[in-house]
Amino acid sequence: MISIVIPVRDGARALDACLQAACAAALPDHEVVVVDDGSTDESAAIAARHPCRLVRLAGGRGASAARNAGAAAARGETLFFTDADCVLGPHTLPRVTAALDDAGTRAVVGGTYETRPYDPGFFPAFQAVFINYHETRRPDDPDYVASHAMAIRSADFRASGGFDEHFLPIIEDVEFCHRLRRAGYRLRMDPLLLVRHSFGFGLAGSLRNAARKVRYWARYSLRNRDLLADSGTASRGLKAAGALAGLSWASLAAAVFLRLPALLLPVPLFVLAAIAANTGLVRAFHKAGGPLFATAATGYLVLIYPVAIGVGAALGLLDLVRTAWD
Repeated sequence: MISIVIPVRDGARALDACLQAACAAALPDHEVVVVDDGSTDESAAIAARHPCRLVRLAGGRGASAARNAGAAAARGETLFFTDADCVLGPHTLPRVTAALDDAGTRAVVGGTYETRPYDPGFFPAFQAVFINYHETRRPDDPDYVASHAMAIRSADFRASGGFDEHFLPIIEDVEFCHRLRRAGYRLRMDPLLLVRHSFGFGLAGSLRNAARKVRYWARYSLRNRDLLADSGTASRGLKAAGALAGLSWASLAAAVFLRLPALLLPVPLFVLAAIAANTGLVRAFHKAGGPLFATAATGYLVLIYPVAIGVGAALGLLDLVRTAWD
């Protein structure tokens, strides 16, 4: 039996679609365990309308605690973690079984987002392709597998101690996978193990999402002294794009304030270098949406998206400084 574990906190926007698909995929041979982490919206009521097991936590204890509680309540030999804004397909669970069998013992297997998101629009499409590309680059040796599509045997999960409930509010799956690798577990990414994600954001939401993730990733990476590591979505290509975008914007500002148009001359070179550092992702944009989408997505990647990366990195560094000062 596979137990699908879905934590939710104030996720009513997408939960109904998530549970319709999860229950259709799971029943009658598997189970769906929903953990409501102190939601203040209709999440618990929505879950109660579906043939799933509902675990309720009080006070908003965080995603790690919710996943651990779901795993503790699960009856399956295999745990499949996903999110309340993810929609499973009819082939997801068979792929979980096949992928874990192929990976062997003491292994954790990950999947990723379909390049076609659940919700329409440019920014969900950008994010879906961005994450799919980065998470599937190294299927045999990923740096981590994400908890939006993570499969692990129940016995292995219990032996590992589960997710760290005292870790940062996000990227707990990265810490979990790093800990598993140090303990001798194998990580595998199956590019065919897919879920559709409902992002529910436009430009402002896309930038806020990026800044928040980079903030905590920077904190974690600085502590581990691996800030420049090539780790999933925190790729060297993205980091290069961020640095080059910073140079581009600095050149533009200097040209305006100093009234020296010559300072704009390096800007096209910075942009081309950023594109060159992300050629694989640019090809993925083209494959997913054609030339117009690829052009718009590449422009967003190298000119606008890095603004959020810079803000998030600065906030993460400031967090560490404050912690050291205290």
